[in-house]
Amino acid sequence: MKCAFGAAFVSLLTTLLIVPLAKQSATLLSAQTSQSSAPGILVELFTSEGCSSCPPADELLRQLDAQRSASKSQIVVLSEHVDYWDGTGWRDRFSSREYTDRQEEYARRLGIPGPYTPEMVVDGKQEFVGNSLHLLRDALEKAAARPKASVLIPAADIDGNELKLKLVVSALPPGHKRADVYVAIADNADQTPVKGGENSGRELRHVAVLRSLQKVAKAGEEGLQKDFTLHLPKDLNKDNLRVVAFVQESGNAAVLGSAVRILGEKIATR
Repeated sequence: MKCAFGAAFVSLLTTLLIVPLAKQSATLLSAQTSQSSAPGILVELFTSEGCSSCPPADELLRQLDAQRSASKSQIVVLSEHVDYWDGTGWRDRFSSREYTDRQEEYARRLGIPGPYTPEMVVDGKQEFVGNSLHLLRDALEKAAARPKASVLIPAADIDGNELKLKLVVSALPPGHKRADVYVAIADNADQTPVKGGENSGRELRHVAVLRSLQKVAKAGEEGLQKDFTLHLPKDLNKDNLRVVAFVQESGNAAVLGSAVRILGEKIATR
């Protein structure tokens, strides 16, 4: 277990990150709605409420998500709370061994010594210290330049303890024949008054906190269009949820496309 001490959070996110990215990848980021056919960039943050270096990374992810809403760009974020900090004076209520296992699998595939926090992984291909704005900007620029599949969530509704949704995945990029389709259910936002461990006395705020991750299908090179019914975990606030769908290669973990839908939010159309 390691805790990385990267660059401090920089407040000028729009100037330093979103504007340059938009200029360099206009095709991807211009004139989009939250359900446009433009492909998405998946940004995963592996974090913990027990790690004192994680709050700046949590805030960076929150600001990135806020810019997604403001600019209608297809930057898709997920906050995945690992469990290996839970024995250091504070148990993170969002932590899961499943997310630790996912992070360890990334470490193996990306050839790094092991998991650490905070760590960001962009499109399954590039990892870096999660509170570094400079490294995030570089990773987003590279991700925007790669061919992707578009992923759409045209419908997503809660019926009792079930989530009913429709997914549409376009043809995979050239050279990709099959990929796994995942659906993540996440809290839109959460807040925790921490009473122990390295962050004792702090009020921590999170965005897109992963609560359930399921592999739901395989997509062939021609894509996929299908309806799904997923069971919701019992402890979720149904008024505070988003759905994230993404397509990921099983062999090298590359994310080929992603999308997010805030439940209850009206979708703009053009």
